[in-house]
Amino acid sequence: MRKRTYAMRYVAGQPVEHIFPPGEMYYPEQTTLPTGSLLLEGDVLRVMVWNIFKQQRTNWLSVLQNFGKDTQLVLLQEAQSTPDLIRFATTNYLSADQVPAIILPQHPSGVMTLSASQPVYCCPLREREPLLRLSKSSLVTVYALQNGQRLMVINIHAVNFSFGVEIYTKQLAAIGEQLTHHQGPAIMAGDFNAWSRQRINALYRFAAEMRLQEVRFVDDHRRKAFGRPLDFIFYRELAVKQSSVLETEASDHNPLLVEFSLV
Repeated sequence: MRKRTYAMRYVAGQPVEHIFPPGEMYYPEQTTLPTGSLLLEGDVLRVMVWNIFKQQRTNWLSVLQNFGKDTQLVLLQEAQSTPDLIRFATTNYLSADQVPAIILPQHPSGVMTLSASQPVYCCPLREREPLLRLSKSSLVTVYALQNGQRLMVINIHAVNFSFGVEIYTKQLAAIGEQLTHHQGPAIMAGDFNAWSRQRINALYRFAAEMRLQEVRFVDDHRRKAFGRPLDFIFYRELAVKQSSVLETEASDHNPLLVEFSLV
Protein backbone atom coordinates (compact mmCIF):
# COMPACT_ATOMS: atom_id res chain seq x y z
CA MET A 1 0.00 0.00 0.00
CA ARG A 2 1.43 3.36 -1.03
CA LYS A 3 2.06 5.86 1.75
CA ARG A 4 -0.22 8.87 1.84
CA THR A 5 1.25 12.18 0.69
CA TYR A 6 1.27 15.07 3.15
CA ALA A 7 3.10 18.25 4.08
CA MET A 8 4.50 19.14 7.48
CA ARG A 9 4.09 22.76 8.55
CA TYR A 10 6.55 24.25 11.03
CA VAL A 11 5.57 27.50 12.78
CA ALA A 12 7.39 28.94 15.78
CA GLY A 13 5.72 28.08 19.06
CA GLN A 14 3.18 25.71 17.51
CA PRO A 15 3.03 21.92 17.14
CA VAL A 16 3.88 20.50 13.73
CA GLU A 17 0.79 20.40 11.51
CA HIS A 18 0.15 17.71 8.90
CA ILE A 19 -1.51 19.00 5.72
CA PHE A 20 -3.01 16.60 3.18
CA PRO A 21 -3.78 17.40 -0.47
CA PRO A 22 -7.01 19.40 -0.68
CA GLY A 23 -9.97 18.04 -2.59
CA GLU A 24 -10.17 21.18 -4.73
CA MET A 25 -8.39 24.48 -5.28
CA TYR A 26 -9.88 27.12 -3.02
CA TYR A 27 -8.41 30.44 -1.88
CA PRO A 28 -10.14 32.39 0.90
CA GLU A 29 -11.27 35.95 0.17
CA GLN A 30 -8.74 38.69 0.89
CA THR A 31 -10.99 40.16 3.61
CA THR A 32 -10.81 36.93 5.62
CA LEU A 33 -7.01 36.85 5.78
CA PRO A 34 -5.43 37.53 9.19
CA THR A 35 -3.18 40.54 9.76
CA GLY A 36 0.40 39.98 8.60
CA SER A 37 -0.55 37.31 6.08
CA LEU A 38 0.56 39.25 2.98
CA LEU A 39 3.76 37.94 1.42
CA LEU A 40 5.10 41.39 0.47
CA GLU A 41 5.15 44.78 2.11
CA GLY A 42 6.82 46.45 -0.89
CA ASP A 43 6.88 45.55 -4.56
CA VAL A 44 10.11 43.49 -4.69
CA LEU A 45 9.94 39.73 -4.19
CA ARG A 46 13.23 38.04 -3.32
CA VAL A 47 13.51 34.30 -3.89
CA MET A 48 16.24 31.77 -3.16
CA VAL A 49 16.25 28.27 -4.71
CA TRP A 50 18.69 25.64 -3.46
CA ASN A 51 19.17 21.88 -3.35
CA ILE A 52 20.72 21.76 0.11
CA PHE A 53 22.04 18.17 -0.18
CA LYS A 54 20.45 17.07 3.13
CA GLN A 55 22.77 19.52 4.95
CA GLN A 56 25.63 17.03 4.59
CA ARG A 57 28.30 19.70 4.04
CA THR A 58 29.58 22.38 6.36
CA ASN A 59 28.58 26.04 6.03
CA TRP A 60 25.07 25.34 4.72
CA LEU A 61 23.61 27.28 7.64
CA SER A 62 25.85 30.32 7.09
CA VAL A 63 24.77 30.43 3.42
CA LEU A 64 21.12 30.48 4.49
CA GLN A 65 21.79 33.09 7.15
CA ASN A 66 23.69 35.36 4.77
CA PHE A 67 21.55 35.02 1.65
CA GLY A 68 18.22 33.63 2.80
CA LYS A 69 17.34 35.92 5.67
CA ASP A 70 16.30 38.90 3.51
CA THR A 71 14.18 36.89 1.08
CA GLN A 72 10.43 36.33 1.24
CA LEU A 73 10.67 32.82 -0.22
CA VAL A 74 13.31 30.10 0.13
CA LEU A 75 12.69 26.96 -1.93
CA LEU A 76 14.86 24.09 -0.71
CA GLN A 77 15.23 20.61 -2.18
CA GLU A 78 16.66 17.63 -0.26
CA ALA A 79 15.94 19.54 2.94
CA GLN A 80 16.29 17.33 5.99
CA SER A 81 14.20 18.51 8.93
CA THR A 82 17.06 18.66 11.42
CA PRO A 83 16.76 20.85 14.53
CA ASP A 84 19.20 23.42 13.09
CA LEU A 85 17.21 23.87 9.87
CA ILE A 86 13.86 24.01 11.66
CA ARG A 87 15.27 26.55 14.11
CA PHE A 88 16.50 28.75 11.25
CA ALA A 89 13.21 28.40 9.39
CA THR A 90 10.91 29.21 12.31
CA THR A 91 13.13 32.05 13.54
CA ASN A 92 13.33 33.85 10.20
CA TYR A 93 10.07 32.87 8.46
CA LEU A 94 6.43 32.75 9.43
CA SER A 95 5.89 29.33 7.88
CA ALA A 96 7.98 26.39 6.70
CA ASP A 97 6.21 23.66 4.71
CA GLN A 98 7.95 20.38 3.88
CA VAL A 99 6.80 17.39 1.84
CA PRO A 100 8.66 14.32 3.09
CA ALA A 101 9.89 12.29 0.13
CA ILE A 102 12.29 9.99 1.97
CA ILE A 103 11.67 9.00 5.58
CA LEU A 104 15.17 8.77 7.06
CA PRO A 105 15.89 7.18 10.47
CA GLN A 106 15.89 10.53 12.29
CA HIS A 107 14.56 13.27 10.04
CA PRO A 108 12.55 13.15 6.79
CA SER A 109 13.97 14.70 3.62
CA GLY A 110 12.13 16.48 0.81
CA VAL A 111 11.27 19.85 -0.65
CA MET A 112 10.71 22.63 1.88
CA THR A 113 9.36 26.13 1.23
CA LEU A 114 10.10 28.87 3.75
CA SER A 115 7.84 31.89 3.43
CA ALA A 116 7.34 35.30 5.01
CA SER A 117 3.58 34.62 5.22
CA GLN A 118 1.43 31.57 5.72
CA PRO A 119 0.05 30.19 2.46
CA VAL A 120 -3.66 30.38 1.75
CA TYR A 121 -3.40 27.08 -0.15
CA CYS A 122 -1.05 24.12 0.22
CA CYS A 123 -0.92 20.99 -1.95
CA PRO A 124 1.83 18.38 -1.41
CA LEU A 125 2.74 16.05 -4.29
CA ARG A 126 4.99 13.01 -4.58
CA GLU A 127 6.19 10.81 -7.45
CA ARG A 128 8.00 7.51 -7.03
CA GLU A 129 11.31 6.87 -8.77
CA PRO A 130 10.64 3.84 -11.02
CA LEU A 131 14.13 2.34 -10.64
CA LEU A 132 15.18 3.15 -7.07
CA ARG A 133 11.59 2.96 -5.70
CA LEU A 134 12.25 6.13 -3.74
CA SER A 135 10.07 9.23 -3.97
CA LYS A 136 10.65 12.79 -5.08
CA SER A 137 8.38 15.51 -3.74
CA SER A 138 6.87 18.77 -4.94
CA LEU A 139 4.92 21.43 -3.11
CA VAL A 140 2.36 23.90 -4.43
CA THR A 141 1.66 26.89 -2.18
CA VAL A 142 -0.31 30.07 -2.83
CA TYR A 143 0.22 33.42 -1.10
CA ALA A 144 -1.82 36.61 -0.87
CA LEU A 145 -0.33 39.77 -2.41
CA GLN A 146 -1.15 43.35 -1.49
CA ASN A 147 -2.68 44.06 -4.91
CA GLY A 148 -5.36 41.43 -4.33
CA GLN A 149 -3.70 38.80 -6.51
CA ARG A 150 -2.53 35.35 -5.49
CA LEU A 151 1.00 34.10 -6.16
CA MET A 152 1.36 30.38 -6.85
CA VAL A 153 4.76 28.90 -5.93
CA ILE A 154 5.83 25.43 -7.04
CA ASN A 155 8.86 23.89 -5.36
CA ILE A 156 9.93 20.75 -7.22
CA HIS A 157 12.55 18.03 -7.00
CA ALA A 158 12.06 16.05 -10.19
CA VAL A 159 12.46 12.30 -10.49
CA ASN A 160 15.98 11.40 -11.49
CA PHE A 161 16.52 7.77 -12.50
CA SER A 162 14.04 6.58 -15.12
CA PHE A 163 13.98 5.18 -18.64
CA GLY A 164 12.46 7.69 -21.04
CA VAL A 165 10.41 10.62 -19.79
CA GLU A 166 7.05 9.05 -18.98
CA ILE A 167 7.36 9.42 -15.20
CA TYR A 168 9.07 12.79 -15.62
CA THR A 169 6.18 14.18 -17.66
CA LYS A 170 3.68 12.58 -15.27
CA GLN A 171 5.21 14.53 -12.39
CA LEU A 172 5.03 17.76 -14.40
CA ALA A 173 1.44 17.02 -15.42
CA ALA A 174 0.33 16.90 -11.77
CA ILE A 175 1.80 20.37 -11.33
CA GLY A 176 0.16 21.47 -14.56
CA GLU A 177 -3.26 20.60 -13.13
CA GLN A 178 -2.60 23.15 -10.40
CA LEU A 179 -1.18 25.85 -12.68
CA THR A 180 -3.98 25.55 -15.21
CA HIS A 181 -6.59 26.47 -12.61
CA HIS A 182 -4.60 29.35 -11.11
CA GLN A 183 -5.29 32.91 -12.15
CA GLY A 184 -2.38 35.24 -11.45
CA PRO A 185 1.42 35.26 -11.10
CA ALA A 186 3.33 32.03 -10.59
CA ILE A 187 6.84 30.77 -9.88
CA MET A 188 8.02 27.21 -10.57
CA ALA A 189 11.54 26.42 -9.40
CA GLY A 190 13.79 23.71 -8.05
CA ASP A 191 16.01 20.83 -9.09
CA PHE A 192 14.49 19.52 -12.33
CA ASN A 193 17.16 16.87 -13.03
CA ALA A 194 16.96 17.88 -16.69
CA TRP A 195 20.17 16.08 -17.63
CA SER A 196 19.05 14.61 -20.98
CA ARG A 197 17.79 16.13 -24.23
CA GLN A 198 14.47 14.32 -23.75
CA ARG A 199 14.04 15.76 -20.28
CA ILE A 200 14.95 19.34 -21.16
CA ASN A 201 12.65 19.20 -24.18
CA ALA A 202 9.80 17.90 -21.99
CA LEU A 203 10.46 20.65 -19.44
CA TYR A 204 10.49 23.43 -22.05
CA ARG A 205 7.32 22.09 -23.67
CA PHE A 206 5.61 22.11 -20.31
CA ALA A 207 6.82 25.66 -19.54
CA ALA A 208 5.51 26.88 -22.90
CA GLU A 209 2.12 25.24 -22.34
CA MET A 210 1.87 26.91 -18.91
CA ARG A 211 3.00 30.30 -20.29
CA LEU A 212 6.10 30.27 -18.08
CA GLN A 213 9.29 32.17 -18.86
CA GLU A 214 12.75 31.08 -17.76
CA VAL A 215 14.96 33.19 -15.50
CA ARG A 216 18.34 33.69 -17.24
CA PHE A 217 21.70 34.07 -15.51
CA VAL A 218 24.56 36.13 -16.99
CA ASP A 219 27.23 34.31 -14.97
CA ASP A 220 25.67 30.87 -15.06
CA HIS A 221 27.32 28.72 -12.39
CA ARG A 222 24.45 26.29 -11.98
CA ARG A 223 25.29 22.65 -11.25
CA LYS A 224 25.33 20.67 -14.51
CA ALA A 225 25.09 17.03 -15.51
CA PHE A 226 26.07 15.91 -19.02
CA GLY A 227 26.53 19.60 -19.86
CA ARG A 228 22.98 20.61 -18.90
CA PRO A 229 21.91 22.66 -15.86
CA LEU A 230 19.76 20.91 -13.27
CA ASP A 231 18.23 23.88 -11.43
CA PHE A 232 15.75 26.31 -12.99
CA ILE A 233 13.38 29.13 -12.10
CA PHE A 234 10.33 29.74 -14.28
CA TYR A 235 7.75 32.49 -13.82
CA ARG A 236 4.75 34.27 -15.30
CA GLU A 237 3.07 37.65 -14.73
CA LEU A 238 6.15 38.95 -12.90
CA ALA A 239 9.21 40.94 -14.00
CA VAL A 240 12.81 39.93 -13.24
CA LYS A 241 14.81 42.76 -11.68
CA GLN A 242 18.04 40.81 -11.18
CA SER A 243 19.26 37.22 -10.95
CA SER A 244 22.47 35.48 -9.90
CA VAL A 245 23.99 32.13 -8.99
CA LEU A 246 25.95 31.90 -5.75
CA GLU A 247 29.06 29.74 -5.93
CA THR A 248 29.53 27.74 -2.74
CA GLU A 249 30.93 24.44 -1.46
CA ALA A 250 28.11 24.13 1.08
CA SER A 251 26.16 21.75 -1.22
CA ASP A 252 26.58 19.88 -4.48
CA HIS A 253 24.26 22.53 -6.02
CA ASN A 254 24.70 26.30 -6.14
CA PRO A 255 21.84 28.50 -4.88
CA LEU A 256 19.84 30.58 -7.37
CA LEU A 257 18.89 34.10 -6.31
CA VAL A 258 16.32 36.26 -8.09
CA GLU A 259 14.42 39.47 -7.46
CA PHE A 260 11.00 39.88 -9.02
CA SER A 261 8.75 42.89 -9.19
CA LEU A 262 4.98 42.75 -9.51
CA VAL A 263 3.62 43.60 -12.94
